[in-house]
Amino acid sequence: MFADTRHWRFASAAFETGRTPLLMGILNVTPDSFSDGGAFLDRDAAIAQGIALVDAGADILDVGGESTRPGSEPVPEVEQLRRIEPVIRELAARVRAPISIDTTNARVAAGALAAGAAIVNDISGLTFDADMPSVCRDAGAGVVCMHIQGTPRTMQLDPRYGDVVREVSDFLAARLDRLEEQGIPRERVVLDPGIGFGKTAEHNLELLSHVRDLRELGRPVLIGHSRKRFLAKVLGRPVDERTSGTLGVSIALAMQHADILRMHDVQATRDALIAWQAIAGRACDPGS
Repeated sequence: MFADTRHWRFASAAFETGRTPLLMGILNVTPDSFSDGGAFLDRDAAIAQGIALVDAGADILDVGGESTRPGSEPVPEVEQLRRIEPVIRELAARVRAPISIDTTNARVAAGALAAGAAIVNDISGLTFDADMPSVCRDAGAGVVCMHIQGTPRTMQLDPRYGDVVREVSDFLAARLDRLEEQGIPRERVVLDPGIGFGKTAEHNLELLSHVRDLRELGRPVLIGHSRKRFLAKVLGRPVDERTSGTLGVSIALAMQHADILRMHDVQATRDALIAWQAIAGRACDPGS
């Protein structure tokens, strides 16, 4: 039933992946994220939500102070830090799950790591800020290296590929090599194909159906599909009615041995995966 396991090791944690996907809970400390913008901008609300996500089964908390929705503009690093530092500091003292900082800015990453984060989730694959690789290297941080075409402001204007799976895979392979040259061992890196980041709905569906190909790069694969716009084409539903569709995609990804799922609805996803595994395990056991 299960693919080969992968290990993700960094300064403060070690994960074994390849069985039931790990869950990364999304905590947007922003006024304008596409799904829950403004809901957790207040510090106390953000801290309460972070604790609730871990209680619901999140293995990792991903905290961000800047929306990267299509068309969004950069947020100054001072404002990002104002939003996320007190939240990360409090959560690091109160939850066991490692905390990830979702940013492309090296100074924001450094501030978050100093406050207690252990992972840097960079949508640019550590390419937008030349100082980001050294910040991650020196802190011993875990790294989520993602593919994007363009920037959040421009990425959905007219994304084009000849072969989206091959081109994304080639980019991620090249980044793995380059990060290793910059002192970040492969065991600290997770790869993310960047669903919704410079891709049409068809590009996203093609990537989501080829997770096994991405895993051939030898590292855990993280997928961030929760409530995203491609589901509007599949379901014809607005963002607040995409939970069921998100769960359906999650099961399809689990069947391909996706390693980590980045989710808004952690408890629902955890329950769906447990139920799926209970049936799938019996189906694969001829003695059951």
